[in-house]
Amino acid sequence: MPISPNQGSTGGGTVVTITGTNLSGATAVHFGSKLGTITANTATSVTVTSPSGNGTVPVTVTTPGGTSNPLSFYYIGAPFKAGISPTSGVTAGGNTVTITGTGLSTATAVNFGSASATPTVVSDGQLTVTVPAGTAAGSVGVSVTTAGGTNNGLSYTYVDGPTIGTPVPAAGPTSGGTAVTIPGSGFTTTQSVTFGGAPAPFSVVSDTEISAVTPPGTAGPADIVVTTTGGSATGTGAFTYVAGPGI
Repeated sequence: MPISPNQGSTGGGTVVTITGTNLSGATAVHFGSKLGTITANTATSVTVTSPSGNGTVPVTVTTPGGTSNPLSFYYIGAPFKAGISPTSGVTAGGNTVTITGTGLSTATAVNFGSASATPTVVSDGQLTVTVPAGTAAGSVGVSVTTAGGTNNGLSYTYVDGPTIGTPVPAAGPTSGGTAVTIPGSGFTTTQSVTFGGAPAPFSVVSDTEISAVTPPGTAGPADIVVTTTGGSATGTGAFTYVAGPGI
């Protein structure tokens, strides 16, 4: 007499189907000492909603003909989530995050706000999941659903990718050292600024402005790349290195 699923939340509420023979007219389904709620019954199956419980309990079906042999049902507690890394990423989604905690081995879904994703179970203490696209920049709650229930308590921040405008000034000597103001958007989480591939010292003035100092470069146009937790933006040939005079 199979039982499916054979595990569920300690809080009860799991819909369980028990199959076998001579099951019509079922009057009771016991999960240990507690009664489940029968919702459907035929000669070959009983559908029942599990009561709350703990540990492993025997499940039996009682009909006018007697009581069946017991099957094991395993109660699983709700998952505990200890952390999520990284805690932010692009609004378009697609990056992978790791969730740590306990009771994660039966995880079937991870929700980022209203968007759901299917996780990969690494172990009972770790999941990885590809972040779904967000509806807008900002923080959303993260919940994990397992056979033991759903647990909330973590958050993830969607970040819009940056944009770059025309720098001021837009040219300077190949020796570097030019103080440049870069306009744009999405600069709050800036991690690096490069001119022609060379890293530049910078400071974030605001979400729409970065102050940087050019590194030495080669005469000619150079790309400016701003990288944030929301992605990267490239100003193609946005800054021109100018060679100094020689006599």
